[in-house]
Amino acid sequence: MAREIPVYLFLGFLDAGKTKFIQETFEDERFDEGGERTLLLVLEEGEEEFDPSRFAVKRFAVETLSQENLSAAALAELMKKHKPERVVVEYNGMLTLDKLFEAMPDGWLIAQVMTFFDSSTFSAYNKNMRQLVFDKIQYADMVVFNRFNESYSKEEFHKIVRGVSRRPGIVYEYRDGRAEYDEIVDPLPFDVDADLIEIEDKDYAFFYRDLIEETPKYAGKLVRFKGLVATDKRMKSGTIVVGRHIMTCCEADISYSGLVCLHASTLPLKTRDWVTITARIDVQYHPIYGQEGPVLKATALDYASPPEQEVATFF
Repeated sequence: MAREIPVYLFLGFLDAGKTKFIQETFEDERFDEGGERTLLLVLEEGEEEFDPSRFAVKRFAVETLSQENLSAAALAELMKKHKPERVVVEYNGMLTLDKLFEAMPDGWLIAQVMTFFDSSTFSAYNKNMRQLVFDKIQYADMVVFNRFNESYSKEEFHKIVRGVSRRPGIVYEYRDGRAEYDEIVDPLPFDVDADLIEIEDKDYAFFYRDLIEETPKYAGKLVRFKGLVATDKRMKSGTIVVGRHIMTCCEADISYSGLVCLHASTLPLKTRDWVTITARIDVQYHPIYGQEGPVLKATALDYASPPEQEVATFF
């Protein structure tokens, strides 16, 4: 088996602060406590350059690859040349991460992902290159908004990040060096403690994500929502899937996100029928999932008209 190599990813667009942060990290003696051979892999050419003379890391190599030369063969050659014990990657913000993931050698394991945005350009990037912004947030452990000031809206930036993922911490770093951690609370748009959890059409994406991420807290809960049926002749009688199409980022990533439903209805349900369902959520194994997951036990099921917006979103 290939030896495991931790990979530290630094993401963001040009002039977002990646190089400065990596430089400061390599100058910190604590980053060299283990003395690991470190490969700093630079996958873009920014305005700011590294100053290796100031690195506290003693055993390191710096390599630059253009996006045209990023390949499995190129990375394998660098592994052979430097035999690193850890890798730090400064990634080109205009490249999607799948290009890196496809090229990564066996044994490379993502240890940490930090994403940097210039606050002055973030809204424009999100408006015009939403898919690239989404790509840089979806795996992040930390999102840092550099050059922040009071004219920018924390609520707006927070909402955009949380629309992609609830995982990362969010930091607002001001020009004077102050840093503030995001402490905005994200209440769910429905009452998870109600006797009957009513999910409005506009809130299905939030419900589905929270259910999948925190399935145990929904065990035994009663829920009602409108969904789109999917069925297959290979399913047992009384089994369907009910869900919605969800757009997380843009039209290119719309996908059907459904839940297994067991019912006793005599309705001749077909794929693409809209229904309103009331069901108890049990957490159990089901072969459609291939693992344990939320299984709806319908107590009421009837046809419904399509919602005004058939594709659910987080924004």
